[in-house]
Amino acid sequence: MTWALEMKAVSVVEPSRLVRALSGGIMGCGGWILSRGSTDTGVVNLLFEFERQACIDIYSMLIAAGIELSHHGHIRFTELCQCTRNHYLDCSEDIASVDLEIQTFPSVVMSRPAPRNT
Repeated sequence: MTWALEMKAVSVVEPSRLVRALSGGIMGCGGWILSRGSTDTGVVNLLFEFERQACIDIYSMLIAAGIELSHHGHIRFTELCQCTRNHYLDCSEDIASVDLEIQTFPSVVMSRPAPRNT
């Protein structure tokens, strides 16, 4: 079964830093970056693939990199991981494809007042 996931997410990480972190993380998990980029409005787009046996590593890396997947994105990734676990011998080397769009809000972090020591 082929898995082609389209997901949306948000992040407060600066776009160029986020692209570098996600690219390194995806490749570190054995995935392939097919395209990547960011816009002047702070939207980061990534198209990547990976063997399904790495789905938990990829899912964990996405969250650790500082993105918040949409509710639908979490459900789809959970389904992929569950299906892969239940049919591991049949599909662990199948390829999953993810088209990920992330709206970044780095200025939100920059505009917060510094915590005061009391």
